[in-house]
Amino acid sequence: MHPTLEQMTVWSLIGDASLLVKLVMLILLGASLASWYLIVQRSLLLGRSERLLKDFQKRFRQQGDLAALYREGGDSIDSDAALEQIFRAGYNEFAHLKREPGISGEAVIDGVERSLLVAISEQEERLEKGLPFLATVGSVSPYIGLFGTVWGIMNSFIGLSQVQQATLSTVAPGIAEALIATAIGLFAAIPAVIAYNRFAARVATLSTRFYAFGNELQARLHRKLQAAPGIAQAA
Repeated sequence: MHPTLEQMTVWSLIGDASLLVKLVMLILLGASLASWYLIVQRSLLLGRSERLLKDFQKRFRQQGDLAALYREGGDSIDSDAALEQIFRAGYNEFAHLKREPGISGEAVIDGVERSLLVAISEQEERLEKGLPFLATVGSVSPYIGLFGTVWGIMNSFIGLSQVQQATLSTVAPGIAEALIATAIGLFAAIPAVIAYNRFAARVATLSTRFYAFGNELQARLHRKLQAAPGIAQAA
């Protein structure tokens, strides 16, 4: 039994929707809540990662002794300190390879580069976690909502075929409740798309800074190798 035009509210229309349309609305609501959780969580994570990156980059450029900077971190490194994680991976490989007897300087730098690439890939994967879900919600939600709308309108027309005279009061409630599914789909999709684009751009910026830092670290380690006569001669 549909409400009359005077009794129509969003909640009454949702309550009178068919079971399938309600299921569509519930799926969209769940997707929206999950995407909002990811939006808040990713926003906090990226903001913290950006602040820690700036702090460590400043320390890195002010500290002339990389070994001392490596020792400063110890084992208590913040998991969000991506740049420090990359630095420690690269310097740890450098310190390990430098102790190898008869190794050339080029081999040391190549090993450091491979270690940096692995560390950067791990940090990129960590920062991108959850973004595919936001992209999926943003692209699929409107179609799920549209499916609910089409199904609801189809049921409305089936109901109209059973009455002798169709008036606005008989047509409007069924169509209105069906359109709510599309509205919920858009409500879920729009924030997810905006957040995905924004986060993807921030992750790309951070990735660029990771690679720039890797090049800067390699340059400093190369200069350090040149100052070590034994390895320099082997190279």
